[in-house]
Amino acid sequence: MAVERPHPIRVAIDGIDAAGKTTLADSLAPLIEQRGRPVIRASVDGFHRPRAERYRRGADSPEGYYQDAFNYSMLRAVLLDPLGPAGDRRYRSAVFDFRLDVPITQLHDIAPPDAALLVDGVFLLRAELADAWDFSIFVEIPFDEAVRRACQRDVDLFGSTAAVRERYDRRYLPAQAQYLATVRPEERADVVLVNTDPAHPDLHLHKPLPSTVAPRHSPRSVTAPMENDCG
Repeated sequence: MAVERPHPIRVAIDGIDAAGKTTLADSLAPLIEQRGRPVIRASVDGFHRPRAERYRRGADSPEGYYQDAFNYSMLRAVLLDPLGPAGDRRYRSAVFDFRLDVPITQLHDIAPPDAALLVDGVFLLRAELADAWDFSIFVEIPFDEAVRRACQRDVDLFGSTAAVRERYDRRYLPAQAQYLATVRPEERADVVLVNTDPAHPDLHLHKPLPSTVAPRHSPRSVTAPMENDCG
């Protein structure tokens, strides 16, 4: 089986914070290119809202993270819809630098019609985006493992391990719990990758894995620390 569309294939790589989404996407990109498809890489990180909007309910608000962190309408307008069935293939892969809290000035690129777009990030299968994907992967890990990885990854961002734990306990994990309970992304995704042990990821297929999107053998080892979608 292969995913074939008359437009670029749009692939969501979803999962909770620190699941290993970015590293998985970066690992899949060269494998897809080896099969003859050009790859476009993007992340929901490039579609953060300004800090004042993200934190308008408070820096520790889980509702603020779930509702205000990312600009989904812009993600659709400049990336997902242009690469979809009615699009002109003129896209931008990012619009905002959340670390500097400034917009990104980026010219439009033209996607080849046979390109594969790989987008990693949190909350990608929510209602605002669900119909914009041609294929989706959900990377699954337990919350305690997410916190363990975050404590290794995010100390520079938050200043201390205690601050990382506090932010995850108050903001990120409650928002993720709401997402998992209401959207149930592990049931919506075409593929679930259980990544508790990055050296031995466990792949669960809800349908045969398209040969044009990913390899038929087990994915290579996936590690978490490269991704950062905290907002």
